[in-house]
Amino acid sequence: MGRMEFERITIDPAMMRGAPCIRGLRIPVATVLGQLAAGRSIVQILSDFPDLEPEDIPAALEYGAAAVQERELPVAHRG
Repeated sequence: MGRMEFERITIDPAMMRGAPCIRGLRIPVATVLGQLAAGRSIVQILSDFPDLEPEDIPAALEYGAAAVQERELPVAHRG
């Protein structure tokens, strides 16, 4: 399988200790995944995090799925 690009996921070593975040926001992918794992609906997550866009949720899921399969993931770097 070829490498995937994650345009909605960014890593900035100076922000959130370099954790993968949604679009340069201070919302880690792990937070979104944790909300989904806790049974929160997409509508609830978007309400709780108004800076998120609907496309961010499947992007977080896609990144999370790839993260358990890969050692290096290409993301847009900020900074």
